[in-house]
Amino acid sequence: MKVPEIFRKHLSVILPVALACLFVFIGAAMGSSGGEEASKGWVATDTWRVMNFVALAGILFFVLRKPVAESLQGRISGIEEQLSSLEARKKEAEKELEEHNEKLSLLETQAEKIVKDYIEQGKEAGERILEKAKSSAKKLEEQSRRNIENEFEKARKSLQREVMEKSFAKAEEMIKTSIMAEDQERLVDEYLEKVVAS
Repeated sequence: MKVPEIFRKHLSVILPVALACLFVFIGAAMGSSGGEEASKGWVATDTWRVMNFVALAGILFFVLRKPVAESLQGRISGIEEQLSSLEARKKEAEKELEEHNEKLSLLETQAEKIVKDYIEQGKEAGERILEKAKSSAKKLEEQSRRNIENEFEKARKSLQREVMEKSFAKAEEMIKTSIMAEDQERLVDEYLEKVVAS
């Protein structure tokens, strides 16, 4: 009679389980029997219990050895996969951090360039404003100088007119006081002669 292949594969598990079951049943039978064996005390009853425990522990060891080992191996491989995944993610995160640091340094250099450009533009604008202010000041100075010259000329002419008017008034007054009636007649005659002659 051929043993089915499934039994051959699991023979190392089935045989200890069968033996353990046999020990358990024999131990249960021996432990539960009364009479003389019960009076023997601890040795007979507890020996079978210890044997049952050892048999059960052995069966559990043989039965659970592979699944526990496989489970532990699966857990170890899962942890290793997680570690490798975490290591890969760490490398990606470090790469991203490096890229962000590069971008940040580029942003800092760009910010410095922008600030430098604004400072240069400010200087240029300041120079243009100073040039405009200088030209405006020059124009105002020329206009003020012309206004002063015009006012001075007006004042000079006004002063000349006033001096002339006062001189004529003074001369007339002096003439009036110094010219006598005879001189007046002589001047009138001279004037008339000039008019007639012309």
